Amino acid sequence: MKTRQLRLKHLIMGLAMAAFFLTSIGSIWSGYRMNVDSIKENSLETNRVYAQKLATTASAYLEEAFQILGYSAGHVESIMNNEAALDLETDRLKMQNNMFNSVIVTNADGLVLSVSPPSVDVKGKYLTSSGAQEALAKKTPLVSKPYEGITGRLIIFISYPIFSAKNEYLGMVAGTIYLKEKNVFNLLLGEHFYHDGSYVFVVDEDGRIIYHQDTSRINDVVIKNKAVQDVVAGKNGAKLVTNTMGVEMLAGYSAVPLAGWGVVSQRPLAVALEPSFDRVKDVAIKALPIMLMSIIILLWTAARIARPLQQLATLTEESLDSRNVEGLKSVRSWYFEAYYLKSALIRSLSFLQGQVTYFKDQSTTDPLTGVTNRRTMDAMLAEWHKNDLMHSIILLDLDHFKSVNDTYGHAVGDKVLQFLGQNMKAVARENDICCRYGGEEFIILLPNTTTEEAMVIAEDLRQRLANTNSPCGRPVTLSAGIAQYPLMAKTTEALIEAADSALYLAKQEGRNQVKIAGENNRVHM
Repeated sequence: MKTRQLRLKHLIMGLAMAAFFLTSIGSIWSGYRMNVDSIKENSLETNRVYAQKLATTASAYLEEAFQILGYSAGHVESIMNNEAALDLETDRLKMQNNMFNSVIVTNADGLVLSVSPPSVDVKGKYLTSSGAQEALAKKTPLVSKPYEGITGRLIIFISYPIFSAKNEYLGMVAGTIYLKEKNVFNLLLGEHFYHDGSYVFVVDEDGRIIYHQDTSRINDVVIKNKAVQDVVAGKNGAKLVTNTMGVEMLAGYSAVPLAGWGVVSQRPLAVALEPSFDRVKDVAIKALPIMLMSIIILLWTAARIARPLQQLATLTEESLDSRNVEGLKSVRSWYFEAYYLKSALIRSLSFLQGQVTYFKDQSTTDPLTGVTNRRTMDAMLAEWHKNDLMHSIILLDLDHFKSVNDTYGHAVGDKVLQFLGQNMKAVARENDICCRYGGEEFIILLPNTTTEEAMVIAEDLRQRLANTNSPCGRPVTLSAGIAQYPLMAKTTEALIEAADSALYLAKQEGRNQVKIAGENNRVHM
């Protein structure tokens, strides 16, 4: 009785279809990735150019402001004692081009001699604010850092000194910009050219926002933003950053050297990439008729060439079972159809073997000890840190493990490491994760666990090893250090360093013990 076996033509059809779909998906994915990279590069360059343009505009504004104030200072020198003339001059400066929210003239002691508009009630008062005092002290053209003026407003102070013909310092003429009110920045920068969550902001040399479309953000310090760090250092450029709200942004930035400012133009990465999904969908829909036609032709061709290939079918089936590409290569493809079929099968099987190798390389398990490997451990700690999950770690290694290898050989040493891995799993709880950190160093990750709870588990493991013969014929001991996030460290790297310091202390004080990071007293000998 004949057994029902997979027919060669079905096998050919299946492999051909698999190759076709894998190639199609790979092509679409490659096209999508190229599109994404192109969008990123274009968006970064667009934002860089836009930020540079705005920075140039801001520089030109400051230069113009100094020219206007400098010209006025030369005129005011001769009318310092004429109150009416001073009032006319400050009114002229204020109304000339609405460059400033207010204009003042002071004497050398900081007494306000004239102010425009008069509603700013500072005439006859001494300026005590940091910006004004800095200008009075330096006696040079100056752009101040943001500060709160005597009127209670958040201000930037742009001043120019007044000197007499004998080069005596008489005071200054200054314009102010009210940062949280309508000001010249609104005219210079306006709204970003997109209306999709993109925005422009300006920072001073300390990384403090002096202009933002959202006025509630003004005076915030955003120095953690990588783009801000670059621009306050005087750099121009563009990069992918994460803003202070945790949103990935495509940022372009440009410095304004005259004032130590920086202009940053940002666009959300998700918004920039949104069109790429639509484009992939459009490509797939437009290619569907061609794909269907290709499938029909493929199936018909496969059925036609399958009939005379019994020998090749048998060898192909054996090759599929053993994944033996070399066996397929030994088939003599003495005619056209056999040759191309063999070539397609070899390519498909090579692709599948590559995929198997890839996934093996991505394995999460340490092949020697059976515990989680370092790569997976790093990923898990990163995920816990991202989610701000409280957790503890136990960093441990075997005492005098080198002597085990030297005395009994590396084969026995490997068995001892396997023995340690088995005991780690035995003491670990359901949600704990046992990991090989490197060599004879291991880590146990304990979610939602305090150092006291971790100490119980570490002690259990230490006592198990100390009281049980290992594969080398005698007990081996361990030393361990414990640290807790976020109580003892704010980053994963700092957490491991803290645990490593505790482990080092345990080694120093005699080994075969467990230490908690930060404790000064000896714990559980």
